Amino acid sequence: MTDPAIGFDSVTRVSPSVKRALNDMLGGGAASILTVTFGLSYALLIFAGPLSPYLSYGIAATFISSAVLALVIGLGSSLPFIIAAPDSSTAAVTGILAASVVERVQAANPSAPLLSPVLITLGLSTVLTGVVLCGLGLTRMGRAIRYVPYPVVGGFLGATGLLIALGAVRVITNTPVQLTTLPRFANGTTLLELGAACAMALVLYLTWHRSRNPFGLPIILVGGVMTAHLAFWIAGVSLDEAHTMGWTFQPPPQAAFMLPWHTDDLARYPWFAVPDLLGNLVAVIFVTASSTLFNTTGIEVAVHREANLERELNVTGAANILTGVLGGYCGCSSVSRSILNFSSGGRGRMSGLTASALSLLMLAIAPELLGFIPKFVLGGLLLYLGADQLHKWIIESRKRLSKLEYLSLVAIIVIIVAWGFVPGILIGVIIGCATFAFSAARVESIKYSFDGAEYRSSLDRSRDDQEVLLAHGGKIQGLNLQSYLFFGSANRLYQHVKQLLHERPECRYLLFDFKLVTGVDSSAAYSFAQIKRSAADLGVELILVHLSAAAEKVLRSSDFIGEGVTIIGELDHALEWCENELIAQHQGLTREEASLHDWFAGILGSEDDADELIRRCQRIEVEAGEIIVQAGDPADSMHFILDGRVGIMVPADDDRTTRVRSLGRYTTIGEMGLVSQTPRSATIQAEVDSVLYVLNTHQFAAIREEDPALSHKLLTYFVSVMAERLTFANRTIAVLRR
Repeated sequence: MTDPAIGFDSVTRVSPSVKRALNDMLGGGAASILTVTFGLSYALLIFAGPLSPYLSYGIAATFISSAVLALVIGLGSSLPFIIAAPDSSTAAVTGILAASVVERVQAANPSAPLLSPVLITLGLSTVLTGVVLCGLGLTRMGRAIRYVPYPVVGGFLGATGLLIALGAVRVITNTPVQLTTLPRFANGTTLLELGAACAMALVLYLTWHRSRNPFGLPIILVGGVMTAHLAFWIAGVSLDEAHTMGWTFQPPPQAAFMLPWHTDDLARYPWFAVPDLLGNLVAVIFVTASSTLFNTTGIEVAVHREANLERELNVTGAANILTGVLGGYCGCSSVSRSILNFSSGGRGRMSGLTASALSLLMLAIAPELLGFIPKFVLGGLLLYLGADQLHKWIIESRKRLSKLEYLSLVAIIVIIVAWGFVPGILIGVIIGCATFAFSAARVESIKYSFDGAEYRSSLDRSRDDQEVLLAHGGKIQGLNLQSYLFFGSANRLYQHVKQLLHERPECRYLLFDFKLVTGVDSSAAYSFAQIKRSAADLGVELILVHLSAAAEKVLRSSDFIGEGVTIIGELDHALEWCENELIAQHQGLTREEASLHDWFAGILGSEDDADELIRRCQRIEVEAGEIIVQAGDPADSMHFILDGRVGIMVPADDDRTTRVRSLGRYTTIGEMGLVSQTPRSATIQAEVDSVLYVLNTHQFAAIREEDPALSHKLLTYFVSVMAERLTFANRTIAVLRR
C-alpha cells in the first residue's frame, strides 16, 4: 500500500475500511466548508432585489440542491471522490433567469406573487437541463461541446464572471448596475459599503487565493464579520441600526422547504412569458453542460484519473432532474471542492454523502447566521469570484490566444452582458467560425514543394537518362498539399501556382500530392479549375496523386478532372511517368538535333559551321494547314525544313489558291527573300505537321559580320539551290513546248 489514505496503521490498529471512511468524511467535511460558504453567496445572488424577502426559500433551495447533487453524483460518478454542488457559473445564469421571470411578472401585474413563478421556473429549468444532459450522455453527443470554439466558451464564462460581479454590487447595495441607477452610487454610505466589499475581495485574493487552505476561507470570512462588528461597536452602531443602514442582512425567517408543484400555482404561472425566457433557459443548459464537461476534464488533469464523460453527463443529468423535482436549481461537479476532498484524503463515495449531510444540516442554522453577516463580507466573496473568473478569461487568456481570438472573446462578453445569452451564443459562434476560417486560410496549404531535378522516382535509370533528368528535371514541379482545402486556403494555392508558373516557365508537368489533405470543398474546386485554365494556357500537364474518392467527386463536379489532368495513385509512380515522358521527348529532340547537324554539316562541309548555324536558328513546330508566311509580308527570314512538308500557294480564280510547289524534309524556302529583302511573293502553308528551323535577317546579318566564311558558304548554298530550281523549271518548260 503506497497511498496513505488507504494504508493500514499497525499502531492504532484501525482497519483499512474504517480509515478510508474517516479520510472520506474528513475530505467531504473540508469540501463542505466551501459548499456552505459559496451556497450562501449563491442564494444572495439569485434571490436579490425584489426576491430578497424570499431569501429563506432561496437558502433552502440552495442547500437542497447541494445535498441532492452531492449525494447522487457522489454515488454514481466514475470518479468516486467528486463533490458536486451549484457552481458560480450555473448560479450566475440561474440568477439571470430568476430576474427575467420577476421582470416579466411585474410588467404584467405589479401586485402578482413572485415566489411561486420563480420556484416553478427554477424547478422546470433544472429538470429540463437534466433531461438534456442525460440525452447528451446516452447519445454520446456530449463531446460535441468540445467543438464549440474556445473563444466562445471563454466569452461565455467570462460574461458569467462579470455578471457575478454585477450581482455582487446588487447584493451589497440593493441597487442593480444600470445607466439609470448610477446616480444612486454617489451616496457616501453606498460607496463605503462598496469600498469595504472591494477590500474584502482584495484580502481573499492576497490570502486564500494563493494558499487554497480549506479552512482559510471560513477563517477569513469570520475575521471579516468580527472586524465589522468591532467597527460597529467602536462607532456606536447597534445591530438593529446596522440592519437599518443596510450594512448587514435582515435576518430571514427559518429556511422553508416548499415544493413548487401545487395545482393553483401552476395555473397562475405566467406561461405567456415562456418564449421570452427561452434564451436564458438555453444559457442555463449550455453553461451546466459545458461546466460539467470542463470541470470533469479539470479534475482528471489535477488528480491524474480518467473519467467516463458519458457517465458523468448521465449522472449529472439524473441529479439535476431530482434537484428540479425538489425545487432546487442546477449544479454540477466542482473542481475546487473535489480537489480539496482528494487532497484531504478522500477517495471514496463517503465524501459525497458527508457533503450532502452537512448541506442538509445547514437548512436549520443558515438563516440565523446570515443575520449577523455584513453584506460586504459575502458581497466581497462574490466580487472575488467574479473578478477571479474575469481575470482568468480576460487577463490570463490573452497569453494563450491570438489577437483575433482574444478580441472575439471580449466582444462576446460585451454582447452577452448587453443583449443576453442567446445573441451572445449566436454571434459568438458566427465570430468563432469566421475567426477559424480566417485563421485556417492563413495556414499554408503547401507543406513543401520540389522539382524533378532534386526529387525523383525510385526507378534506377541509365547514366544518360540521369543526365537528361538533371538537365531538364525543372520541367517537373511538385506541390505536397496539406490540411483542409476551402475557399481561403485554395485561393492562396491558386495564387502560389500562378507565381510558380511565372517564375518557372519551363514547367511542363505540375504534380499535386493530396496525401495530407483532409478534405476539399466546392469553392476549392473552383480554384483548381482556375489553376487548370492557367496551366492549359502554358501547355502544362496537371497530375493528381493520392486523391481520395471524396475529393475526386468534388473536383469532378467542377469539371476540373478531364483533358490536361491525369490521376495517378502514388507519388513514386507519378514521378516515374513524368520522367518517362520527359526522357522520351528529350531523346526525340536529341535525334532531331543530330539529324539537323548532319544535314547542315553536309551542306556547309564543316561540323563547327553546322553547330554555329544551329545556334543561330530558332526551332518552330507548325500544324497541318497552318500559314507559315503570308504573301506580301516582309521577307525577314528563311526556313530550313527538317521534317514534314510545306506548300507554296499562289492566288487563283474565285478566291482560291493553287499549290505551285511542295517542299519536303531537308529543303529550304525563303532564302531568296532573305538575300534580296523583297516582299513575299507567295504564301507558305504547312501541308502536314512539320518541324522548321528559322534563320531571321538579324541573325543572318550577324553571321555576315562575325563569321564571313560561314556567310560565304551559306550564299554558295543558296546559289546552288536556286540553280537546281532554275534547272528544274527549264526542264518543265521544255516539256511543255513539245
